[in-house]
Amino acid sequence: MTEFIEVFTQSSIRIRDGERTIYIDPFRLSQQPHDADLILITHDHYDHFSPEDIAKAAGKNTTLIVPKKMEDTAREVLNVVKRIETVEPGGCREVEGVTLETVPAYNLLKPFHPKSAGWVGYILKAGGKRIYISGDTDATKEAKAVRCDIAMIPIGGTYTMDAPKAAELVNAIGPQIAIPTHYGSIVGKPSDGEIFAKAVKAPVKVERKLRF
Repeated sequence: MTEFIEVFTQSSIRIRDGERTIYIDPFRLSQQPHDADLILITHDHYDHFSPEDIAKAAGKNTTLIVPKKMEDTAREVLNVVKRIETVEPGGCREVEGVTLETVPAYNLLKPFHPKSAGWVGYILKAGGKRIYISGDTDATKEAKAVRCDIAMIPIGGTYTMDAPKAAELVNAIGPQIAIPTHYGSIVGKPSDGEIFAKAVKAPVKVERKLRF
């Protein structure tokens, strides 16, 4: 059911549904596929906006999507993508035939991802499913209001939710499938995936795609 979704290091994601190839926050890619139709960036931290990895994923017709407040920063990679489009939190727009809903992504008590930064998570449709890629966020009121089939949620703690808090968010959203991200490398331990899976309540199914 989610074989068209891959998770690489941290929150680096590739979605290939037969119609297009979409990357979210490409990071530490081991190859240079140059196959992206769209690259979506959630925010400008180095493990989410990596010019080196954007260059590996991008092809001659790639569109890069970034939060509006990242517009100037994103010009650094203008030479490797066809064009750059911007989005703002709480919006909805279509880019290259893909409808993108943006959800504010921010910390509630921690200082690392302030709401004022204008960073985002994305809801998109691929493989016949609504997929929520939350970005670096806590269990905010906006995140809890998301309705989706597949939720991709950070669980590593420190900069985002830890595994128990992430499970609480997933239980509130109630997707069909939850896929944990953002753990086991820079932050969090590989075992956090098991902690998360045990805390998520049925009928939600947990699929762990990160490999260590």
